[in-house]
Amino acid sequence: MTPEAPRDCPLCPRLVAYREANARVEPSWFNGAAPSFGDPNARLLVVGLAPGRTGANRTGRPFTGDFAGELLYSTLKKFGFAEGEYRADPHDGFTLKGAMITNAVRCAPPENKPLPDEIARCRPFLSARIAALPHLKVLIALGAIAHESVLRVHELALTQARFAHGAETILTPARTMVSSYHCSRYNTQTRRLTPEMFEAVFARARALIG
Repeated sequence: MTPEAPRDCPLCPRLVAYREANARVEPSWFNGAAPSFGDPNARLLVVGLAPGRTGANRTGRPFTGDFAGELLYSTLKKFGFAEGEYRADPHDGFTLKGAMITNAVRCAPPENKPLPDEIARCRPFLSARIAALPHLKVLIALGAIAHESVLRVHELALTQARFAHGAETILTPARTMVSSYHCSRYNTQTRRLTPEMFEAVFARARALIG
């Protein structure tokens, strides 16, 4: 299994139909399985849920073009994991340093809600992505689905490490997961996730990486 799904990945019929419907309405959009973005020598991997319809499904870069990217990319830069100016455009020249971003599900799902079988079908790509990062030390899981997907990749029982904001899980002797509420507009507007809470997760990741 390769670390990246093909742009026209056929594995999930519902997601394919949604992708094709979006392409008919917005043919200039990316409308495909969004690839990971970042440094191939990353020591930090941020795992999101899935591309947003008007975010990565439109632009082809994770968390680019939607509200969640504003907080994520500014936080990555604050902790030294990025450089440049993020302008919500995949051609903005913004780069990641020692970090990579991927998603548990690579294609945009209707209403941002992938089904369990779709998450399972896409998991081998996450597994391959993790395996292809030889210097990986810390994963930040954004939300419960990303958290559970990372656990399953490492063959850990969900009962061994329940999702909670700021929770830490030892995945291997050399690799730790730090979990966070997703940086979605809903979570930030309702103050379930504040910038300070989000930054605390990245501060902990930076400390673990050293």
